[in-house]
This record gives sequence, structure tokens and C-alpha cells, in this order.
Amino acid sequence: MATILVVDDEDSILKVVEAYLKGDGNTVHLARDGVSGLAAFRRHNPDIVILDIMLPEMDGMEVLQQIRRESNVYVLMLTAKSEEFDRVMGLTVGADDYLTKPFSPRELAARVKAILRRGRNTAQDERQVLTFKHLKIDIARHEVERDGEQIELTLLEFNLLATLATYAGMVLSREQLLERVWGYDFYGEVRVVDVHIGHIRQKLEVDPTNPQFIETVRGVGYKFADEPL
Repeated sequence: MATILVVDDEDSILKVVEAYLKGDGNTVHLARDGVSGLAAFRRHNPDIVILDIMLPEMDGMEVLQQIRRESNVYVLMLTAKSEEFDRVMGLTVGADDYLTKPFSPRELAARVKAILRRGRNTAQDERQVLTFKHLKIDIARHEVERDGEQIELTLLEFNLLATLATYAGMVLSREQLLERVWGYDFYGEVRVVDVHIGHIRQKLEVDPTNPQFIETVRGVGYKFADEPL
């Protein structure tokens, strides 16, 4: 199904996660520290990276920063339950999602399935190109152009933008976006949506403080506002 890299320094977690993910037909590679994790990422070119924050040799945040310099691969961070700062920082640096320890291996496997399913559904969308006055969103190629200039987005950022654009002019709540983009029953904080919207605006908007494409509807959610052609 997919190639998945798991980077964690706890052997018990690695063994259980490997068993569940392999049981679903995935190819799984393991690393026990940040340096070997980064090397494995470059060697295996995984579809998903599951990355612990607290790692020897090189911490997870540094690994994540390096991955983001090289790839838009989906990254799921593992964090301690009490470390809210780590979760927010991970999302800010470029993680797509997080899971708090201790976690159920079944939940992790379900999230991986949802990520892969969302990727397939997006690729199979019959509306292959969404065209607007200023933006062109190519669903099949995962490409975005603003007035002819290509904009680089991570996979999750692209899926979030494409979802909003598919429902252009409609207000989508954070809960609706979590369901459509993350693809599972989300038990974390809805602020994960706000963080990724902020990332998209930084890359897409000429003036992120006065957004032209993604409008905030206070108390409700977000709306894609570019004019369709």
C-alpha cells in the first residue's frame, strides 16, 4: 500500500507500530534516532513519516525542519500528552498532524489509512483542475498557480486549499474541514486547522494579514473567496 518511516527511540513503540502497519500491507522502515531517521528518509523516500519529537542525536523538530527543506511528505508527529508547546511548535515548523503519547496503535493505523485514502480520493477527483480569476488548482498534479506563478504547498496544505476551493463561496467550519481533510474523527484541538490556514496564507497571499483567497468567518470557519472562471 504505502512506504512508511517510523522514527522513535522506544523499541516497544517501534515493534507495536511496525506490526500494525505491516498488518495493513504497508512497507515499514524504522529508525531509533534523528540522524538515522533523516538518513532513512532520504534513502527510502517514504509516503508518510511518523516522527517522535524527543530523539537522541538530533531532535524531532530539527529532523522535521530538514525534511521540510527537501520534501512535502506527510509528517505525523508523536508528542507527550502534556507538551502543548511541542504540538504547536511541530505544526508551526511544518508537521501535518500530531498524535499524543500514550496512543492506541489502532488509532495510529486508522489515521494512516485515512491519510492514504484521502490521497487516493483527491487523485481520483473528477474535477481535475479548479480555475479561478487568480488561482489554478490542479488536483491530479497537486499544483497551485497564482497569476501564473507556482506556489509550493505541503500535501496537507494542498488538500486543505483544494477542499475550500471545491466549496468556493461556502463557509466551512473547522470541524467540517477536519473531517474532509484529515479524514477521521479528530479528538485533538481544532487549532490545527488555524495553524495550517496560516501556513497557506503565508505562501499564497500577497498580504497574509489581509487575505484575498481564504477569508475568516468569525465564530464559524473559513471561506474560499477567489472568483471562478
